[in-house]
Amino acid sequence: MLFNTLSFYAVFIGMLSVYAILQRSSRLLMMIYVVAFSLFFFARMNPEVTWLLPLTALASWAMTRQMDMCRGKRRTGWIWGTVAVELLPLLYFKYTNFGLDVINTLLKSNLPLPDIILPVGISFYTFQAISYSVDVYRGELKERMTLLEYLFFLTFFPLLLAGPITRAATILRQLRREEGGVDPRLLRTGLWLVMMGIVKKCIVADYLAQFNNWAFDSPQLYDGFELLMGVLGFSMQIYCDFSGYSDMSIGMAAMMGLRLSENFCFPYQSCSITEFWRRWHISLSSWFRDYVYIPLGGNRVAAWRMYLNNFITMVVAGLWHGSTLMFALWGAMHGAALVVHKWYGSLRGEEHPLRSPWWQVVPGWLLCQAFLLVTWVFFRCSSLDKALFFIHRIFSEFTFHSIPAFLHVRTTWCLVLCLSLLAHGIREKWFYRIQERFISLPWLVQTILLLAVVQLAIELQGSDVAPFLYYKF
Repeated sequence: MLFNTLSFYAVFIGMLSVYAILQRSSRLLMMIYVVAFSLFFFARMNPEVTWLLPLTALASWAMTRQMDMCRGKRRTGWIWGTVAVELLPLLYFKYTNFGLDVINTLLKSNLPLPDIILPVGISFYTFQAISYSVDVYRGELKERMTLLEYLFFLTFFPLLLAGPITRAATILRQLRREEGGVDPRLLRTGLWLVMMGIVKKCIVADYLAQFNNWAFDSPQLYDGFELLMGVLGFSMQIYCDFSGYSDMSIGMAAMMGLRLSENFCFPYQSCSITEFWRRWHISLSSWFRDYVYIPLGGNRVAAWRMYLNNFITMVVAGLWHGSTLMFALWGAMHGAALVVHKWYGSLRGEEHPLRSPWWQVVPGWLLCQAFLLVTWVFFRCSSLDKALFFIHRIFSEFTFHSIPAFLHVRTTWCLVLCLSLLAHGIREKWFYRIQERFISLPWLVQTILLLAVVQLAIELQGSDVAPFLYYKF
């Protein structure tokens, strides 16, 4: 049931055929059908904890509904209790061993670590549940969701495994619209996004991962240039892997008539770390802004508090990615970079990078990309010693003599990396013009292009189907 397998799309096409019929005839039956398919999808991905998602949804909906009927301190108590219940599975499955490991390290104890399987997608649907409860508490979502509507929202299978994190209002508004049927243009847009997702994930990310994994698993076997190529390759791999999933997810939702917001917007064109987080994993960045940064005080406090809020938010975001100190360190590095950039901006006045002269834009872009490459090393490496060794070897063992041999042995890998880097430099308006051209093509031509992309993915695919990187987050 992975999105990057032919077997899934065979099932999806069958599911979509029945969905199109029900959507025109009965909204109620359509929602029941999608919820049932989504729960089946979740059970196939998480056979050991099939009960977890429906139980989370029922508890979240019931407690939020009870909270919405209360006022004053009782209402505040209910929202704290609701969020705690929604967070409890995530804390147990994802952070139990991390907490015990920290205790063992600090107290020199030897507490046993239980064998806990992390349910796929738990971070994403937990955050969606929290956003719903908090939005109701704040009065930002005034319409009451029925239990079926909430189950549709929280279990919707394109969003289930790795987002994008979607607000309840986005789904509810479209579920309750009066016009029925699928918009042909939206259907074609969905086909384009799914095709782009296959290109990013199955052609670029999975192929680049083959050398990247060797470089990061055994950096002592490679010189500085080869390790630098591994970092460049990983930077494109993680972008294409995650944005590829987002494209597939948003595309499948579009083919079902639901519009979702984009999750990536050419992040490597950023000229500052602040701009990067406005372009990278947009749904997660906005979630942390609305539900962590703003409750901490946001920018409505003294400057030092605002900087501290930024730093704390990024550390929490780092820990969200993984329950290890390396992810906390990665988040802290980004938090520190945000603080420095905002402090520098307060000194010279905020100015949009694209309005700045090129002699300021180019150094800012180079500095931002260098910082991102360094921090990706800490994100990917399993320990601090390994990350420091990796970076040290790039600078101490860098030699130009290995470049011809590397280009000769890994010609296709270098070609895929270069093309992906060049493609990332396309201007947004050019990209959307290409998208519009695809949408306007006849169905036969679109089908031929899709089949060509699928065939190329099959040719470059390794022996095993690679899961999406963000499934484990």
